[in-house]
Amino acid sequence: MLNNHYYCIIMAGGIGSRFWPISRASQPKQFLDFSIQGRSFLRRTFDRMKAVIPEENILVVSLERYQDQVRSQLPELSEENLLLEPYNRNTAPCIAYATYTILRRDPAAITIVTPSDHAIAQHAAFNNTLQNALAYASEADVLITLGVIPTRPDPNFGYIQMAGHAQKGQPVKIKTFTEKPSEDLARVFIETGEFLWNSGIFVWRADVIRQELERLAPQITRLWGDWYEVIGTDAEKAFLERIYTDMPRISIDYAVMEKTDKAWVYPADFRWADIGNWDSLYEYLAIHDERGNAFNHTNRRLLRDCTDNIVYSTRNDKLLAIRGLEDFIVIDTEDVLMICPRDEQKLKEFLLQLAMPEYEEYR
Repeated sequence: MLNNHYYCIIMAGGIGSRFWPISRASQPKQFLDFSIQGRSFLRRTFDRMKAVIPEENILVVSLERYQDQVRSQLPELSEENLLLEPYNRNTAPCIAYATYTILRRDPAAITIVTPSDHAIAQHAAFNNTLQNALAYASEADVLITLGVIPTRPDPNFGYIQMAGHAQKGQPVKIKTFTEKPSEDLARVFIETGEFLWNSGIFVWRADVIRQELERLAPQITRLWGDWYEVIGTDAEKAFLERIYTDMPRISIDYAVMEKTDKAWVYPADFRWADIGNWDSLYEYLAIHDERGNAFNHTNRRLLRDCTDNIVYSTRNDKLLAIRGLEDFIVIDTEDVLMICPRDEQKLKEFLLQLAMPEYEEYR
């Protein structure tokens, strides 16, 4: 029997710019299936959370422009559980909105907050971690982050330093946060045994995060002055439009977690990946050949002298013929062919050109 005071907030408002041209502003990453499973990131996240949270207590926060995509992929989601922001303002405003909504319904709520675009395996271990964290948070004034035990010095993840030794099944107070260190520094972190990957998944009582938001991020919460009278009424949409015009763009880490004295981390031992860049997508894709090339489909392919490439096609009936590429990204969609070296910085600079007017139809 699932606890009726347990809630989940799924954050699904990202605009998908990092994985262009697979992901577009009109159809960002959370609504796509990068694997061969046939379910989008959002669909898998929702299904995963149903094992721990009553389905009627799972809320999805997205942007107004993605309302139809969410409803199409989650037809069972009730209208009151789809929260639509007028503008993307990062995770702190998103969490504030969902927290006030939940508190309006249940002042005793204990909440999981999760991105919609993570890859998680070993679901039994994941569920057990969440159950333990929820039980701990229900009895303590803490803000818990799930910290994944690192398996390699990955510079693409954030790191959390524990202030003490972890006891099995217990969270540890957080000492420091470090955002995406160099690979050498990440290796030092792992060698100390004091650092965990920052998963971006949180567990806390709704009243505790409300208190810390109001104490540490008044630039957000002052805009929500009339929330109790407005949320859940016909006036909510106009209210959101008005306050989001002035809402700061800030993450929950910067707004609260790096400032609060209530930050704890729960060491978690399950397979996890934040699919936030091309290297993580390379690891995530289900098909790899003996030369280290990664594919999203079982296309017929003719590859010669090719090593460590990402080859992604939106068509499973097309022959892929490639020769002489190493560490490249090859993306073939209905309207775009992109061939580019697997260099994150160069790719980022290259994609800035999409802001030019002549490429507007492809964004």
